[in-house]
Amino acid sequence: MSEQSKVNLSEKLFAPRQTSKETSSLVKLAGFADMPVHNALDGDSEHGWYRILRRPQWIWQGIDPIEMEAVFSRMANSDAPRTRDDLLDTVIGYKPGNWVYEWSQLGGEHQKVARYLIEQGRGEEAANELLNASMHYSIAAYPHLKGDALAAQAEVQANQTYRDAMEYMPHQMRTIDIKYENKTFQAFIHLPRTDKLLPTVVVSGGLDTLQSDLWRLYHKYLGPAGFAMVTLDMPSVGHSSHWSLTEDTSRLHQALLQQIKEVPWVDHTRVAMLGFRFGGNAAIRLGFLEPTRLKACVSVGGVLHSGLAEAKRLESMPRMYLDMLASRLGKHGVSKTSLISHLSAWSLKTQGLLGRRRSEVPMLGLGLKGDPVCSEMDNQLVAMSSRGGKAVTLPAKPLHDGYHRAMVMAVDWLKEKLE
Repeated sequence: MSEQSKVNLSEKLFAPRQTSKETSSLVKLAGFADMPVHNALDGDSEHGWYRILRRPQWIWQGIDPIEMEAVFSRMANSDAPRTRDDLLDTVIGYKPGNWVYEWSQLGGEHQKVARYLIEQGRGEEAANELLNASMHYSIAAYPHLKGDALAAQAEVQANQTYRDAMEYMPHQMRTIDIKYENKTFQAFIHLPRTDKLLPTVVVSGGLDTLQSDLWRLYHKYLGPAGFAMVTLDMPSVGHSSHWSLTEDTSRLHQALLQQIKEVPWVDHTRVAMLGFRFGGNAAIRLGFLEPTRLKACVSVGGVLHSGLAEAKRLESMPRMYLDMLASRLGKHGVSKTSLISHLSAWSLKTQGLLGRRRSEVPMLGLGLKGDPVCSEMDNQLVAMSSRGGKAVTLPAKPLHDGYHRAMVMAVDWLKEKLE
């Protein structure tokens, strides 16, 4: 795509629209009281904010903490009309103070720096700026609720800048088109080398992330370990948005796994899956369904059982998290009680898998102490339900180090299983 067409894309996507609904007004759950959350995997639901502020995660993904706090400050100081006066990130319309606007503006600034670096012939530096831009656009779209028009436009920008970045990276990135139910979804494969077949890790994040957000996982951990990384979005998100989220959370991953033989560079006899949050649900589920195609599965803070079946835990979830779940399930305007009653069907224990069956695939259940979504018992069930399984609970503090410690342990374990 030419530089001029990229500029035109940005202008077209974010042309002023007075009718765009503000994110917090989309789902309309009834019977709700705002509840706080504070942990290393989810971040903070702070008083005065609709969104959970994922500071540790975003910093780990390369966001400059000073730029981030400046964005929050601009939102807090905005005098523009809000959906709720007590929630700082609910400014209505694409204008200063609006969540999508502020993060997208910062993404645009990184794009401008990248264009300058490209003109100077500094391609790899430009790629890093484009990756930063992509991450900012992705945060602009967060938490990726259905029907959020401004967020959808930011997603387009996130995907385009991510692809642009890959043109200037020293490693190889390809797209994989997977056919499923007469439709096609797209996965990305990152390759540290192309002269031999590589052990491969299939990775998915949670329901509020895009596969482009997983770049740092490859760059810092999987790539240097010699793994190819294949990413795909969870059903109902990003490139997988054509499919709703059902109890079969791993059906797109299963379709990918069944077709991965056709992908060059991948050693299909050495494939593992790693998932964060709901991606962890899909990873462990797939370990039961595809024991001959998978060598190992890893769940990091997976939403496996207790975070879905225990009403007390669900009652304490912040509104944004429950809005996100309702959006994925297509349940707009329902009561909080009704939503919670549906979620136990997503529990892998309720489905007769965790604690009820034993998989031949080694599984690692990895979590942080005191995680409100993934209990230590959930990970113990993972270990007990797989041959050679393991459960590890890491200290929750320091918060900013949670992702790093989890990934070092996960990669060491995968090396052992995929050698």
